[in-house]
Parts: sequence; structure tokens; C-alpha cells
Amino acid sequence: MHTKFTDLIGKTLTSIENKDNEELIFTTTEGETFFMFHSQDCCEHVRIEDIAGDLDDLIGNPITLAEEVTNSEDTLGKIEYLDSFTWTFYKLATIKGYVDIRWLGQSNGYYSERVDFHKDNKNYY
Repeated sequence: MHTKFTDLIGKTLTSIENKDNEELIFTTTEGETFFMFHSQDCCEHVRIEDIAGDLDDLIGNPITLAEEVTNSEDTLGKIEYLDSFTWTFYKLATIKGYVDIRWLGQSNGYYSERVDFHKDNKNYY
């Protein structure tokens, strides 16, 4: 079953674990676990580039916003990438605060730059 990022809306998180800016693990009060990651392959690299806000603001209150936005344009005109890149922004909010997680995917154009989001485990095939 495909998990949508918006499935987090209404969930209350008990923890968020950041594993070297390569993976985030969200755990809910109901014991659910959500994984945000990318299975790396040849000629690509997808990682968390920046987290704006405090992840702790997402703990203990229901998620009111869970939005994904992507962009493949170099609006600054000065960033050097491989043949292809994708910015993916994950916006999360509770009544306590707002967090924007910015992922950067780079590749030679033949590989995925998409971030995976799955519930309960990373084995989704």
C-alpha cells in the first residue's frame, strides 16, 4: 500500500529520528512508524539539505499540515549539479510550530531523485 505524506495529518508524533541527513523516522502515539528516505543507486545522491525550524515542535501535538512541493529549476542560476536535480520540500506544522525539510536529489538524469515515504517499514516492494 502506498503511503502519502499527507497521511501524517492528524497524527501525533512521539519522536523524529534524523539519521545523518539520509533518513528521517517518525513515530506516532499509535505506535506507527513512517520512514522518509531514498534508496541510493549509481549516479545519484538524495539527501536532506536543510531543516528550517525545530523538529521538536512537531512532537506531542497533532500534525495540522503535511505538504510536499518539488522544484527542478535553478532559480538562483549559480548552483552546480549533475545533469539533473530536484528540490523536494516537506512542510509540517502543529499548533506549536512549523518545520520545512528540504531534500536535494542529484543524478545523471537516468535515476530517481525522489524521496520515498513509507509506513511501518522500508521494504515496500
